Amino acid sequence: MNTPAFTTSQGLRLLLVRLQYSPVGTWQRDPDAEELMRFATTKYAALARKYDLAPEDAAVAAFEAMRTRAVRTAIDPWAVVTRAVQITLIYEARAQGLLCSNHQARRTEISAHHDAERFCDYDDNLADYHPAFHVPPEQELRDWDVLSSPSVTEEPTNAWVAAEQAAHIMVDNGWPEPSAHGCIEYVCGQLIRSGSRQTAYARLTRDHHAEALLDLSHPDWVAVLQALLGVDDPVLERTREGRGLLQLLLMGYLPAELSSLVCFADVFAATAPRHEGASHV
Repeated sequence: MNTPAFTTSQGLRLLLVRLQYSPVGTWQRDPDAEELMRFATTKYAALARKYDLAPEDAAVAAFEAMRTRAVRTAIDPWAVVTRAVQITLIYEARAQGLLCSNHQARRTEISAHHDAERFCDYDDNLADYHPAFHVPPEQELRDWDVLSSPSVTEEPTNAWVAAEQAAHIMVDNGWPEPSAHGCIEYVCGQLIRSGSRQTAYARLTRDHHAEALLDLSHPDWVAVLQALLGVDDPVLERTREGRGLLQLLLMGYLPAELSSLVCFADVFAATAPRHEGASHV
């Protein structure tokens, strides 16, 4: 029997590109897509069992990875899919132990905890189980309140995935898809060249070429940049407005959590271009 072309990296890339730019519903109807998912289920079954999960869990993770641009543009698409599946399964196993969602388990402040345990599994007195059940003197309690507020360290995620999610949020709030992807790619390109958000923001606000191609007025262009990169104000540094949409997505926030937030939804809805601009600014 002939080996399917998608078992190779180049064959997988060609199939994913065709599925990406085919009409909606192609993933459900295309026989090659169905065969690809059966292959992925078998390929990652052993990896799923390693984390006490079902092969179907690995297949879902593979499907989600295959729909991202990071896989389509990777030198070795199968290697990127395999790594994405492994990471997803790791956090899915942690999520089941912590009794939380996969996305919450990816956050450092959540995953640092041990798996959930039942008090009935211990013979010790409940008050001896954990210091949290102790009642310290009033002064010690005040000291503990001060010391128990560490700064949160977020775990970064794939930048390509965050960029794609940001474009989808813009589309959900009225932007034409080509304009949204072109805007995100242009802003990310400037971020890479500049090396910092502040420098990229300063350069982009003076970039009248980009705002003309996107058919945006200068105030609208600045508002979009503030939504994507954050408002450069020390008072807002640790807020959603101060961090910006791209940084929040990199920190692991769910697109569904951010898409309807007023600080993003209203800006994108108000600045949406009247026509579809070029896909590359």
